[in-house]
Amino acid sequence: MAVEDSLSLRVLVLALVIMGTVAVDIAADTTFSFWAVPLNILGAIWSYRYRRNPNIPVKFCIAIGMLVALGAFFGQVLGELNDTRLALAELLIQLQILHSFDMPRRKDLGYSIVIGLILLGVAATLSQTLAFAPVLLLFLAIALPTLVLNYRSQLGLTQSTVKREKTKSTQLGSKLSFYFLLFTLILGLGLGIFAILPRFPGYQLRTFPVSSPIEVKGGFTGKSIINPGYVRQGNAENQGNGTGESQNGQPGKLNDSFYYGFNSQMNQNLRGSMTPKVVMRVRSQVEGFWRVLAFDRYTGKGWEISRNDDVTTLKRSPWSYQIYLSPPPTSLPTREVVQTYTVVADLPNLIPAMSYPKEIYFPTPIIAVDRENGLRAPVSLSEDLTYTVISEVPYRDRTTLGKVTTKYPQHIQKYYLQIPPEIAPKVQKLTEEILAKYRQNNVSKFSKSSPDSTYEKVLYLTQYLKQRYSIPENPFDFPYLGEEEDLVEAFLFKHQGGYPDHFSTVLTVMLRSIGIPARLVAGFSPGEFNPFTGMYVVRNTDAYAMTEVYFPKYGWFAFDPIPNHPLIPPSIEDSQTFSVLRQFWHWVAGWLPSPVTGLFNNVFGTIFSWIFRAIAWFLALFAQGWLGVLTGLTLGTTIAFFGWLGWVQWREWLKRRWLSKLPPMEKLYQQMLQWTATKGLGKHPAQTPLEYAKVAYQHHPPTTAQVIDEISQAYVSWRYGGQTPNWQQLRQKWLELQKANGK
Repeated sequence: MAVEDSLSLRVLVLALVIMGTVAVDIAADTTFSFWAVPLNILGAIWSYRYRRNPNIPVKFCIAIGMLVALGAFFGQVLGELNDTRLALAELLIQLQILHSFDMPRRKDLGYSIVIGLILLGVAATLSQTLAFAPVLLLFLAIALPTLVLNYRSQLGLTQSTVKREKTKSTQLGSKLSFYFLLFTLILGLGLGIFAILPRFPGYQLRTFPVSSPIEVKGGFTGKSIINPGYVRQGNAENQGNGTGESQNGQPGKLNDSFYYGFNSQMNQNLRGSMTPKVVMRVRSQVEGFWRVLAFDRYTGKGWEISRNDDVTTLKRSPWSYQIYLSPPPTSLPTREVVQTYTVVADLPNLIPAMSYPKEIYFPTPIIAVDRENGLRAPVSLSEDLTYTVISEVPYRDRTTLGKVTTKYPQHIQKYYLQIPPEIAPKVQKLTEEILAKYRQNNVSKFSKSSPDSTYEKVLYLTQYLKQRYSIPENPFDFPYLGEEEDLVEAFLFKHQGGYPDHFSTVLTVMLRSIGIPARLVAGFSPGEFNPFTGMYVVRNTDAYAMTEVYFPKYGWFAFDPIPNHPLIPPSIEDSQTFSVLRQFWHWVAGWLPSPVTGLFNNVFGTIFSWIFRAIAWFLALFAQGWLGVLTGLTLGTTIAFFGWLGWVQWREWLKRRWLSKLPPMEKLYQQMLQWTATKGLGKHPAQTPLEYAKVAYQHHPPTTAQVIDEISQAYVSWRYGGQTPNWQQLRQKWLELQKANGK
């Protein structure tokens, strides 16, 4: 292959490689660019200067260097059990540096383009913020002229040829407006495709992201909860208040950074608010509640974990990060959900996870599980810590849960029906009155009949609290509870409302008062979904508490009584297939008048609901055994065939419509090119009409080549010479030729 002399192409290829390296640094917070960029520049200069030399010693040294780099890569992979993407990126950067010292041909430059593209792809998988977006746009802006120059080189359009023919249209500088238009078009199409692209579950591989190993010194029992918000004078306090007081229920002020409920005790007699800050990023197959811990004993002014010392420690094998858990049994169908958490700010040693975790990939050799199914680490979760959880989440079947009995196991009754005797009769009476006045209250939009089942009662009471009680506008003005005052009693009969978490406490106690086992669970809401990174950005202010209710044989299910929150937290029942498109529509709808938004919602909502149902039905076929798989494949093949047939007919119609609008001579010439293309001897884009006519004598019979030559000569004379050919006579010859060849 000929030596590539285009300096501009080489400079642009170098820029692509540099952009790929910088992208990895930005996404993974590495420093490859400090040594890789200068070496790439040095290699590019060397390669251009000695592009016509054999460079045998250099090639030999490059081969040795590549073997060393490959050996170092395998050593790094075997030495670390965690994610290998960064090791792969480092290997590619090293190989590119070695390769840059020997790139005489265009094909060698093509290898560098591919390496730059792979580095960008690795950076995209590592990136968790939009800081990667500017690099991506810059890479695209550089890639467009690079591909143009590479294609020109393939066609043999060198700079000398351009100057000799004086063709301004091939000058790169004169096409800036064209490149800008092309860049805008590609960017717009890319964002449009990204918005409508279905988001199917990922994580098809069984190697999940996890941080490097963390050594644990000393014995770990799992009984301690380390919350940085409760540290004073170097001592970690487990008492669940924000002021360091030892008594649960003491009035105090909330810590402005850490959620007060992540501890063995939860003091709800605190006032104030947190300063928002991002604490973690979550990549999950579905949106969910990132559960942290649960409380079983109500103290009158808060909660505590009565069996805080009763924990089970679990160790992993020394050659794997995987730790197997034992989720509570359930008789409902379940779905496996994979979540990867990256900690951004310091958190307690409590491990957030979706409910019913069955496996965890964690960097410490040991973790603990408490009796409320909360996960605890031997160290606090620090910045940049990454771990992965696999949960077996049960589907929430309202019909099935509505038929459960009230025969609760003894251990459930012992711990989850506890209520202070001083308030029990009063709360029970009010709860039964609310349920008895179901029809008069008319607050539930879910139940049509009286709430006779446990599930319907819980739904109704949850909705009742949302609508009949309120959150104070100014949290600092809300009074503290007195020494003998009970939170639930004050909420229901005195203040007619309270803090958001107070709603969950009240619902839990009300359910217990009528014999329904319940507990308080604390964790994080899903957070803000970033459609560009595919991650949920979770802040400290997303932490809150809600109620979990026990259903015999089926397990625990959460209900959220807090106003302006969903009645049921998001889980696997919520489809995320077109989540980006839905969020994009919500953004657009915010700019439209309400009547227009309502009209579009009704029209497109109906259309898309049918589409989603059809897609869901089609995908469900593959989960129905061999018969379902066979049906799905048959249906998919049939749809694909008719889709292809329709596409072919559509293209033919567009082609005929385009030809009908052309001048007679142009139409005849294009028809000839289409016919020869069907014979497998089409015209190359770089060939002129006369060059193609000359080559036709080598591939076609003389009579056919003669007609092609005459039509091509007439087309050139008409197009560039301004002559008027006898196109009727040429058309007659063309029709006779087609007839003779069997068309």
